[in-house]
Amino acid sequence: MEVELLKKLVSIPSHFGKEERISEFIASFLEPYAKVEVQKVNGFGNNVIAYLKGVKNTVVLNGHMDTVGLSNGWTKNPWGQIEEDRFYGLGSADMKGGLAALMSAFVEIAELSRRERPNIIFTAVVDEEGYSRGAWELIKSKKLNKVDVVLLGEPTNEKLMLGARGRFVIQIEAFGKKAHAARPDQGINAIEELSKLLANLGKAKLKKHRKLGEGGFCTLEIEGKADGLSVPEYAKAIVDRHTVVGEDWEFVKGTLEKLAQKLKIKAQLKIEKFKRPTPEMLPYYVKENLKIVKTFRRIFKQKTGREVEITYGKSVGDFNYFGTYLGKPTLVFGPIGGNWHSADEWVSISSVKRVKKIYLSFLKALV
Repeated sequence: MEVELLKKLVSIPSHFGKEERISEFIASFLEPYAKVEVQKVNGFGNNVIAYLKGVKNTVVLNGHMDTVGLSNGWTKNPWGQIEEDRFYGLGSADMKGGLAALMSAFVEIAELSRRERPNIIFTAVVDEEGYSRGAWELIKSKKLNKVDVVLLGEPTNEKLMLGARGRFVIQIEAFGKKAHAARPDQGINAIEELSKLLANLGKAKLKKHRKLGEGGFCTLEIEGKADGLSVPEYAKAIVDRHTVVGEDWEFVKGTLEKLAQKLKIKAQLKIEKFKRPTPEMLPYYVKENLKIVKTFRRIFKQKTGREVEITYGKSVGDFNYFGTYLGKPTLVFGPIGGNWHSADEWVSISSVKRVKKIYLSFLKALV
């Protein structure tokens, strides 16, 4: 079932912002097995939510339906091509392979009696590749208030991800002083002063976390220009700042202000969050000694004969919202694949099948 599902999911284009067709397919596919509802996300199609009643724990299964755009350089069919164990296609690894495994596990457990399964809420969301509008709509709607664990099928190469760094996008504006470019000493060059700060971001104070490691900076954009033969009086930069637990906005902003003072930046700086339609993605981690984590590790070993490798995410995704704003243990586990967001993206067929079996056994173990 999971391979046929994967073929169908990949064959439906679903760039973020254009998820209507794939959400209609998923809702229709699940309807014979469970109570299904669609949740409108303005401008981005619908989230799909399916409910199965069981006993004891309540588990959220989550995957996103959207992909990024088609890049240059594809040598395989981006809408699905099989070569040996590899299934090539746009979004095959990120994350239609995991989505197919989640849907297959959901359907199979739906055929068991209620006493043999936990309460399950399957969720397929829109816009993960953009601003996570789908995940945020799901959380703020209060539909997931009484859950015990969230399991996402993002591609982790069959490693268990128990946390991830967070992210702020920062806008820094520099205000200098205009003067004739032949007499630059009479002005304050906003471009040069801002560039001095950006060139020294590596010297800013960062916190270290024993699981998530250390955050970091990356300048994404800079702009500014002179008014004729003049010292430029304005410049702006957009900076990415990945964070770990313990680094909130006041800490991040404060470190930049202290760095500017240390560097004796002459321009006046305005440091603020880059405006986004959803809340910031905050860092989170799940304790390894939780019962739910021990259960997953036990099931993985039963199915594979080896210990699952624990990992932590370097970047952000919908899991940040579930792990922080929902505040529930959030496990991320998905199939082996490669070339995410690039040409000839692929996912391992045998891995999709194996991951589905692990999902199924994990769900049964929660009863």
